[in-house]
Amino acid sequence: MIEDSFNYLRESDDVFTTVVVGGLCLLFSFLLVPAFLALGYVLRVIDRTADGDNEPPVFDDYGEMIVDGAKAFVILFAYGLVPAVVALFAVGFGGAGIVGGDSTAALGGLVLAVGLLAAFVLNLAVAYVTPAALANYTETRRIGSGFEFGTLRDVAFDRRYAEGWLTAFAMILIGAVIGGLLNVVPILGTIVGAFVSFYFVVAAYYIIGHTWRDVRSSDPRDLETVGGGTEA
Repeated sequence: MIEDSFNYLRESDDVFTTVVVGGLCLLFSFLLVPAFLALGYVLRVIDRTADGDNEPPVFDDYGEMIVDGAKAFVILFAYGLVPAVVALFAVGFGGAGIVGGDSTAALGGLVLAVGLLAAFVLNLAVAYVTPAALANYTETRRIGSGFEFGTLRDVAFDRRYAEGWLTAFAMILIGAVIGGLLNVVPILGTIVGAFVSFYFVVAAYYIIGHTWRDVRSSDPRDLETVGGGTEA
């Protein structure tokens, strides 16, 4: 699976254009619209691979991809809000206790430590669940599908999903390490690193798409819905 995911974009006739556009989207993701476009492309990767189609998508229908990506961003933002609130609570109340004096310093330190640990665990849980949430969204193109916790729970506790997620995480980690090494070279390294990161993110979501298909197709009721999304 790792070799197939790494070769996924390489076997496309439009690999150069796709990687350039995707890398530029990551470089300018702070503008949000490029980030939405990149997310829209990732959703297409999930959609196709979950449907058994290993032909990489291309960047086209930009408006549709941006809208899809914006919806995916809402899903990711909602999930990320929970650990963020916990972390802010820990820093706010824990920090206030620490600076409040000897009588509250110990309690403030405990609140800070426990809160940050809880936020870390929640971030791991979010990172684990959100690929499944995005995959579920691709089936209907409804934001609510990203929060169908019954479906997501069944998928998350499936061994095949855990293995696929770990493999996908490894691909993203490899891309991040390579990107970090490239950052040693000022400016140019950052630019090249964005293209490398995009390539490995796509490879990771190739794995997620296939994993989603494997898990969901084991239930006959879900077989006909995998990859067959409709517009919201």
